[in-house]
Amino acid sequence: MANSNAAVVIAIDNDAMAKMQSPDERRQALRMIEAVLFAAAEPLSADGLAARLPEGSDIAGLLRELQGLYAERGVNLVQVAGKWSFRTAQDLAFLLSRNAVEQKKLSRAALETLAIIAYHQPVTRAEIEEIRGVATSKGTLDLLLETEWVRIRGRRRTPGRPVTYGTTDAFLSHFGLDTVADLPGIDELKGAGLLDSRVPANFAIPEPHAGPELTPDEDPLEPGDDGRG
Repeated sequence: MANSNAAVVIAIDNDAMAKMQSPDERRQALRMIEAVLFAAAEPLSADGLAARLPEGSDIAGLLRELQGLYAERGVNLVQVAGKWSFRTAQDLAFLLSRNAVEQKKLSRAALETLAIIAYHQPVTRAEIEEIRGVATSKGTLDLLLETEWVRIRGRRRTPGRPVTYGTTDAFLSHFGLDTVADLPGIDELKGAGLLDSRVPANFAIPEPHAGPELTPDEDPLEPGDDGRG
């Protein structure tokens, strides 16, 4: 029994030692995580970064330190959709806008539909039409699916079993959001002129559900069912 306890203590001590780095080792780890993020073609998760750094590296601490170092720089370290990447500082975005190529030009109908999906997900086509007050063409939804900002989540447990729509990590990444909880609130929408300042006092922004898990009134798609039929 004594030998068993000793083994446990040794294991704990070794684990603690793995997390202890000298100042030089920490500086090197900081340089490594900076290099990995700089070269990455897409945002990386903490687990993905840990797999590239020496075992026992303080990933959370290194990210906080690196974020602080870049806070006043031309590029910032930001977390989007739970992952990390370098982005141009928001106040300097105007410098790049003149050279930006417009790759996706969405119609007003598509933008309205995207906003409804973002705030009301999971939502069906009929529910989108009820909120907009006009019919929504299949082409509009297909276009949003092609942008990969919108996905088909499952099927509603109602007659006809209509498909439900939600946003994707690509949507969060494009709009610089960590989660859908970071979507603009009432005050921000009013300030941007996107919401009438005379909205009723009891008006509230809905709480979207964008997680991978389905809600109680959703069924998963059956094998071979892509939801577009």
